[in-house]
Amino acid sequence: MFNISPTISTKEISKLIRSFLNKKVLGLDSILNKVLKVATLVIVKDLAEVTSYYFASRIILKSFKKSITVVLYKERKKDYSFLGSYRPIALKNMLVKVLEKYIANIIFKAAEEYRLLL
Repeated sequence: MFNISPTISTKEISKLIRSFLNKKVLGLDSILNKVLKVATLVIVKDLAEVTSYYFASRIILKSFKKSITVVLYKERKKDYSFLGSYRPIALKNMLVKVLEKYIANIIFKAAEEYRLLL
């Protein structure tokens, strides 16, 4: 069994937020990734506590389940009548993005450890 700690460290939160790209569209909470990176120095402790709480308690707020999907067309396509000419972009809450990235990292580490990616 893979042992997962329910506590997310401030170091881990900082690392996850630094990995976000600056030039991304606003999510549902209207927080730019660039602004979040600057604010992280001030809010990282509280953010780690909140994310750890939600992760450990397995609570998923209704607002975490909401997203807006925007469909963008891909440039330089000859025919926009095909679905492949478009790409969906999901706009989510910032805290959801942090939790999703944290969980994705855990899954990736487990897959590497058990050699599931061969």
